[in-house]
Amino acid sequence: MPEIHSTAVVDPSASIAEEAIIGPYCVVGPRVVLGRGVRLISHVVVDGLTTVGDGCTLYPFVSVGLQTQDLKFKGGSPGVVIGSHTTLRESVTVHAATYDGGVTTVGDHCHIMAYAHIAHDCHVGDRVIMANAATLAGHVVVEEQSIIGGLCGVHQFVRIGRLSITGGCSKVVKDVPPFMMADGNPLSVHTINKVGLERAGVSESTQQTLRDAFKLLYRKNLTTQAALAEMAELPAGPELEQLMAFVRASERGITR
Repeated sequence: MPEIHSTAVVDPSASIAEEAIIGPYCVVGPRVVLGRGVRLISHVVVDGLTTVGDGCTLYPFVSVGLQTQDLKFKGGSPGVVIGSHTTLRESVTVHAATYDGGVTTVGDHCHIMAYAHIAHDCHVGDRVIMANAATLAGHVVVEEQSIIGGLCGVHQFVRIGRLSITGGCSKVVKDVPPFMMADGNPLSVHTINKVGLERAGVSESTQQTLRDAFKLLYRKNLTTQAALAEMAELPAGPELEQLMAFVRASERGITR
């Protein structure tokens, strides 16, 4: 049976799994699904068409699933899905999508620190870390294992690539390629994310290939298409293929 504090307001239509803990002064709406072992510490609001996966912890003043701030919202049932074993620290906000049937998603094992904001229609991958007050505008895609520094502002429709790291207080208006380290305002890419790659178990030979790809993209004064052509001659591997596919698919252009 779930453990529900006497001061919490939980709609009887909500689906609350076993071993969930709902602390003091929390509010849980009628269409909410809370997975096994979810903990709402206190003063948490979960509403709308929202699913929170097994083992998640939501700290005080977190708000998940409320209506988008997008003025294009015209009603319907957009939602939010939070994966398993994700932590949302104090005052994090995750808003529902804009259009009927749309979903804002946050993956498994993410660590979203205090005051961070995930806006409508964002898709945040697994094992992402967002530091304090990092902010995603609408339709942002954050790929798995990436890190976004504190007080970063990420523009609408930007993509943040896998295993990249973006320094604190950065203004992100173009795509950040996977495996790179970016920082500043205006934002620029400085080198590969060596520490992140090592922690993820990426081999030294693959890291060297990514260094060579970085030099082609950022140090040889080549056009993007010319750099991609030369990158195709580097030793093949899934990381290089992912980097090249990301760059080719960029609609906003990559951060330079």
